[in-house]
Amino acid sequence: MSSLATESRRPRLLAHNRKLRHLRGIWLRNLSFAPTTRRSTDDADLNRSPKKLPVVRESSQLHPSRSSEGLRRDALRPQRPRRTSLNLAHMNPATRQKQLESAVDEVVGDVFYSLHVDESSEPVYLSEVRERSANFNFQFFSLADRDPEVSRSSILTIRLWAKRPRHKSWVYLLEEQVDLRCLNFIGTLRDRRFPPNALVFHLEDGIYSIDFPNRISDPKQAPSMATSSYNALMKLANLESSIDDAIETQQRIMLEINEILENTPINTSGTAKEAALLAEKYVTAQRRANHVAQQKRDELRESLKSRKATIEQGRHLQEKAESEMVQDQEKLKTSKELLEKTEHQIRGQRRRICSDLADIFPITPIPNAPALSFNICNLPLPNSIYDAATARQINEDVLSASLGLIALLTRHLQFYLSHPLPYPIDAYGSRSYVRDDISQLAEKNVSRREFPLYLPRGGSTAGQWRFEYGWFLLNKDIEALCSSQGLRVVDIRHSLPNLKYLLYVCSAGTEEVPERKKGGVRGLWAGRIKGRLSSMSTHVEGDGSSTAGSRRASNDSEAMQQHADALRKALLKSNGNGKADDVAVESLSDAISLPFGEGDAKFTLRTKGLRER
Repeated sequence: MSSLATESRRPRLLAHNRKLRHLRGIWLRNLSFAPTTRRSTDDADLNRSPKKLPVVRESSQLHPSRSSEGLRRDALRPQRPRRTSLNLAHMNPATRQKQLESAVDEVVGDVFYSLHVDESSEPVYLSEVRERSANFNFQFFSLADRDPEVSRSSILTIRLWAKRPRHKSWVYLLEEQVDLRCLNFIGTLRDRRFPPNALVFHLEDGIYSIDFPNRISDPKQAPSMATSSYNALMKLANLESSIDDAIETQQRIMLEINEILENTPINTSGTAKEAALLAEKYVTAQRRANHVAQQKRDELRESLKSRKATIEQGRHLQEKAESEMVQDQEKLKTSKELLEKTEHQIRGQRRRICSDLADIFPITPIPNAPALSFNICNLPLPNSIYDAATARQINEDVLSASLGLIALLTRHLQFYLSHPLPYPIDAYGSRSYVRDDISQLAEKNVSRREFPLYLPRGGSTAGQWRFEYGWFLLNKDIEALCSSQGLRVVDIRHSLPNLKYLLYVCSAGTEEVPERKKGGVRGLWAGRIKGRLSSMSTHVEGDGSSTAGSRRASNDSEAMQQHADALRKALLKSNGNGKADDVAVESLSDAISLPFGEGDAKFTLRTKGLRER
């Protein structure tokens, strides 16, 4: 911007060529609400001292008016220190701040201006409003696109409106008619003391003002340059004339061509043929589109027809399903009642079975022993701790037998409670095993996933570790059974207390324990023997068709016949019906009986709850 120039330059525009189209902006300096007077600084000094004027007139030598440079030098001279005013010294900070604000409000204000041409009431430009300041830098503008009477005018009228900070009304502050041809070029705004309400004009080539004299630097001395000769200028003139003649000839030929075209009649035959071909092309395309649309219409009709048939079929199926649903609701109600009854019976049978298991495997506390010390079938078992002190009281055989009983009881409980064990148990008395098929073991122990529930012989460390891990897996199985019944195990190491707690909870209840089903051992044994003999009756007492069809020399058939004969004889002897080897029996089913005397036998095995599946 021209306002940031540090050195004065020469104007590019001559004074008589300055127009409004060259104006780019107007700034205001030293806002003052007092009446503006166009006087120099010396005149102002004389007015303040009226007695100096006669003295100046009588003196033989008159001093010229001080210029801006002289005023600047006077301002740079060292001055005596000014006395400090003590008017605000004894005031509180709030009053002092208030008076300072009022002093600032007296010299600042809100200002905007308007530009007029030929004393017109309508402005050609209206500036924005600048607030609370004494020096205003208004935005730049351009009047080059206005009408010629505005953009080519050299005289304009500037009207300023101002408003004090604490007033609501605007004051018509200044009206100045300025001729751009009379402006003085100043180049820069630095080191200048502006009078009140000074106007600064920004033109294309620099900064101008009314209050300061011209400050134009001397032109630079450029080297001389060679100019064109007379012959060259004549050549250029001849070339320009030739170009004008060529342009004139071109225009004349264009006019003749246009006249010929206007007088020549238009031949529409070719155009009509092209239009007919184009119409036929459009008709063919439309027929093709109609055919495609008809095909699509037929497809949609078939689709709608098939959908209607599908909807009718779906409605028929829906009505059938609704009728079946009404019938199935009664079946569902009956099934729900049967399910509730079955669940109730299952709970009762579980209570009875758990009560019987508690009687078969009695778990009793050890008298005069620490808390949570129990026996199972009068065999003591520690709580997952078998150290030297425990070994002196409980030997290895008793410990293995106790763990075998617990393994057997736990294995049976998984079937009665319908909850499979995570670690399967092979109950072989005092030589029981527990298997771990889900843990990630070392590669050398992958093939050995069965862990004994008895102490190894010889006291090896690996065997001791496998025994303790097997005992731990047994405790985890007991914990899984307790969790299936909603019980929380405090310590899984308490094998017998947890098992007794599980049996106590499963056998507890306020309802009466259901009765046992009738049948017993006799029915089970007879059904088992009948099942075995039914497969052999075809070979022993049949019509001989299978025997005749097989090979006589086959060793398998002979062995089967011998085995059947031996079994038949053993059954006959055990029942007391066999007299000799050549005695024939009419039917094997008549000879089936129990292997012991039925008269003295007393069946006490409880079979209630067994189902035939």
